[in-house]
Amino acid sequence: MADYFGKQTPKLGFGLMRLPKRGAIIDTKQTSQMVDMFLEAGFTYFDTAYVYLGSEAAAKRTLVDRHPRESFTLATKVNASVAVTEKAARKQFDTSLKRTGAEYFDCYLLHSVMGKNREKYDRYHLWEHVRQLKEKGLVRHVGFSFHDGPEVLDSLLTEHPEVEFVQLQLNYADWENPRVTARANYEVVRRHGKGVVVMEPVKGGRLADPPAEVKKLFADYAPDASPASWAIRYAAGLDGIVTVLSGMSNIAQMQDNLSYMKNFQPLNDQEKQIIAQAQQLMRRSSAIPCTGCAYCVDGCPQRIPIPAVFAAANEHFTDGRTEQAIAAYRAATEHKGLASACVACRHCESVCPQHLPIVDNLKTCAALLEK
Repeated sequence: MADYFGKQTPKLGFGLMRLPKRGAIIDTKQTSQMVDMFLEAGFTYFDTAYVYLGSEAAAKRTLVDRHPRESFTLATKVNASVAVTEKAARKQFDTSLKRTGAEYFDCYLLHSVMGKNREKYDRYHLWEHVRQLKEKGLVRHVGFSFHDGPEVLDSLLTEHPEVEFVQLQLNYADWENPRVTARANYEVVRRHGKGVVVMEPVKGGRLADPPAEVKKLFADYAPDASPASWAIRYAAGLDGIVTVLSGMSNIAQMQDNLSYMKNFQPLNDQEKQIIAQAQQLMRRSSAIPCTGCAYCVDGCPQRIPIPAVFAAANEHFTDGRTEQAIAAYRAATEHKGLASACVACRHCESVCPQHLPIVDNLKTCAALLEK
């Protein structure tokens, strides 16, 4: 295996986008316990972003203020899509530094780069901005997260050889997904000799609770192994991985991840065959492949809780639990917009990292769940 940035990094990372909450507020007490467990187990990589609501401030209270700075790796991101001017985009770094109190960032990424927004990153000179931050010692390593196809990715890495790693959505369900192009993107990054930080290894939680036939497939081989363990070990066993980000939301998830990643073993040949069978089953699933990132929610003029609507519908699509799906839908949309209220403005589709046909999916959900 050739050298690459992050080769020695422990292969489980802590994604800080889906932290535990008490109501609408991040539960810093539980998060602090999770941070301590993670560090005590020998893991070091924490991932946040300017646009993750409350996440950077929580990183300060639970990590930066409580542990020596050299004991962890902290990554955050600049997002051109939410900035109306170049000055505003560049100011995100100062805001992130203040929120986290981190003094510097080990990794700084351009966030969610795609063909439709790369021009804005160029126009705001953010590639140059990040290089300058690195020259000043405020950033140690430079990368970007990516949600598009292999042609765009190859072009970006050709234009920006200074990039040290790329953050990609990689999981066994998306490996051949034509919307995500996980395998093709992974191969482009490795061809350029860059390391890969894995995001969405359990696909927003969907692979922690896969269809019943997939669960049975896993349980027949390893009754005590969680479905999430299969997904994370699959991603961590690929060549060139820096770390695999798990967006853990409670202590139980942290305990589960540590149980098999502390002494990580890649999938053996029989387990790889089982994953191949799981991939076939997942391809036949009619579930909506939403990861719950919620990028679509803020700009919705009808205040439709789109990820929650899709999660409710998937109760029906994955296991046929229609009554539970309807109940979950009613709870999700109480005091909010119904799926049928969609006006097809398609703002949601313009920001969806999964490139989902959200408007059409909402029509399907309305027909199924509004009874």
